[in-house]
Order: sequence, then C-alpha cells, then structure tokens
Amino acid sequence: MTGGEVAGILVAVFWAILVSFLALALARLAQTLKAATRLVAEVTEQAVPLLGEASATVRSANTQLARVDSIASDVQEVTSNASALSATVSTAFGGPLVKVAAFGYGVRRAMARKGRPEDEPRPTVVVAKPLPSARWGGRRNRGSKS
Repeated sequence: MTGGEVAGILVAVFWAILVSFLALALARLAQTLKAATRLVAEVTEQAVPLLGEASATVRSANTQLARVDSIASDVQEVTSNASALSATVSTAFGGPLVKVAAFGYGVRRAMARKGRPEDEPRPTVVVAKPLPSARWGGRRNRGSKS
C-alpha cells in the first residue's frame, strides 16, 4: 500500500465516523422535535377549555361589575338626598335654635344680674402677654447649642 492509499482509507474512516455522529445528532434532534410537537398538542388540548372557562369568568365578572355600578349609583343618590335633607333641616331649625339659645343665655344673664347689687364691681378681664421663648440653658435645649 502506498501513502496515498493509506491517506484515502484514513479519510474514509474519519468521514464515516463524522457521518455517524451527524446521524446520531439528527436522530436525537428528531426525537426532540417529536416531543415538542406532542407537548404543543397537549397544551393546545388543555388551553382551549381554559380559555372557554376564562371567557365565562370574564362575562360573570362583567355582570357583577354592572350590579356593583348600579349599587354605587344608588348609594350616590342616597348620599345626595341625605345631604340635601341635612341642609334643609339645618336651614329650617338652625336659625330658630340659635335664636332660642341666645334668648335663653340672655335670660340667664339677666337673672344673674338681677340678684347682684348695682354697686358691686364687674369682673375685669386681663389680657396676658405671650410667654418668652425657652432660653438656651433650659433642660430641653442643653444639647442643641451651635
């Protein structure tokens, strides 16, 4: 055998090994694609009913939200009616009640003055000056000197 024949045989052997590795890789790739196809089919089978249930749930939620919206509008109407009623009651009874209270206060004050002699001095009111601010040496401000 010559060197060229040996080189040809070596190339043929390496080529056969390379082809067998490629065939093995392609076989594994085919298995992976079959498994992926099977998985997609199973997910599709499970997703269709889930989407139907989700659609039904959304419809039910929309119905409930419509009911809640109706209730909220009723509550808003009741609140506005209560506010109007409160304003009406305040207007109708507030003024007269203030007048009655002022009249009662005046009567009590007049009765208190009736029992007091005229020569008795009236109490004096003293307006106080504002207190000075705390000094630097006070208990609260000892550590705050800059």
